[in-house]
Amino acid sequence: MQKILVIDDDPSNCELLSLHFQYQKYEVQTALTGREGLDKVKTFSPQIILLDNRLPDMSGLAVLKEIRNIDENTFTIIMTAFIDMDTTIQAMKAGAFEYINKPINIDELNAVIGKIKGIIALKRQSPGPMVDEFSSSKIGNIIGKTPQMLQIFKTIAIASESNATVLIEGESGTGKELIARAIHYHANYNTPFLGINCSALVETLLESELFGHEKGAFTGAIQKKEGKFEMAENGTLLLDEVGDMSIHLQAKLLRVLQEREFERVGGKEKIKANVRVIAATNKNLEELIKVGKFRKDLYYRLKVISIKVPPLRERMQDIPHLVQYLLNKISTNLHKNITGVSPKVMDVLMNYPWPGNIRELENVLTRAIVLTRGNVLLEEALSLLPLAQPAAPPPRNTIAPLSEIEKQHIQNILSHTRGHKGKACQILGISRPALDRKIKKYHLNEHFRKVFSVEY
Repeated sequence: MQKILVIDDDPSNCELLSLHFQYQKYEVQTALTGREGLDKVKTFSPQIILLDNRLPDMSGLAVLKEIRNIDENTFTIIMTAFIDMDTTIQAMKAGAFEYINKPINIDELNAVIGKIKGIIALKRQSPGPMVDEFSSSKIGNIIGKTPQMLQIFKTIAIASESNATVLIEGESGTGKELIARAIHYHANYNTPFLGINCSALVETLLESELFGHEKGAFTGAIQKKEGKFEMAENGTLLLDEVGDMSIHLQAKLLRVLQEREFERVGGKEKIKANVRVIAATNKNLEELIKVGKFRKDLYYRLKVISIKVPPLRERMQDIPHLVQYLLNKISTNLHKNITGVSPKVMDVLMNYPWPGNIRELENVLTRAIVLTRGNVLLEEALSLLPLAQPAAPPPRNTIAPLSEIEKQHIQNILSHTRGHKGKACQILGISRPALDRKIKKYHLNEHFRKVFSVEY
């Protein structure tokens, strides 16, 4: 009979879990403090431990580390009502098998227990260490409490344990670079992290930026130059918007990932590429593969570890947490003292689709903070912003397609800026070429030519 130990300062939770597992024919013991739990780990020798992250005498992480010293083969599941990226990553790297939310979802818990039972069965057939310990480090600017974000935190912890390539997919403004930085800094804080936007440079310049060039390699190459692959040695190179990379450069990148070496432009010397590559994109690479714009072999080389970042509209529960974090950050930068938002402002923020995601939310709050005199954001602070005068909602029982919402939002922003593209780009959080593409895509040229008598 397998043994389960529940360490939780809530007696009712201990009793409920104890009854649940006893019904499933487990031998169960409980403990209300960290120290009592550690004593029972020594005397009871459980295979599985459910550990509350907040105990009256010790933190869950401290208990976890001592559990690992007593028996590194024990499977520990952290239970918490308070989710944050740093704690999740530290718990996973310290040896926790899983990290689940309170109140406990029994189906989720049973699934985790079933997974552990399968691993125990395999381990009996092929004994050996199942989990390695890793030191912890700290970086904490990704905010999220939803299950999607908790899963991303777990994947960051897994990705930081190796130098495997990572593909981060998500819309513009969702925080892909922050995730890349979190992976890097939780792996090795003291090595370089470099990034390059593959959509911002023409092919020849991008090739030189990535691989460097020799003197005289092309007109203007007056001296030898190291590329990002050399400069990021032993560290991480982020290839942002990798979906915009040309087929020619995709072939060179594939060769680097396969052979772990490259040559500078105009050079013949083989240079070792001891670099972890993280690629990020806001495009659907599988669709690009179908139309011949992205190499299938490169896609699978990049997608060793995959992270899909949900758009903000799919995790609206995170908006209050993001708002508070951004208020603190922006207020500090602007030397203001904004402590919160009014309920009406929060209603506006919670009922807006945020096509520009977190970047747009930050831009909106920045402008609102600049306009605010007191220490609380009121509706008047949003009065000059397009989201304070949203387009009329679609008829009842209908759902507008995302493209229509984006088109209407861009039209609202351009109306607000009276056709000024630079200001519109700042609010939307996108580049000028991206805005031009969307204006062309949604046929907004004629509309604004009539409204403002300007040439688009």
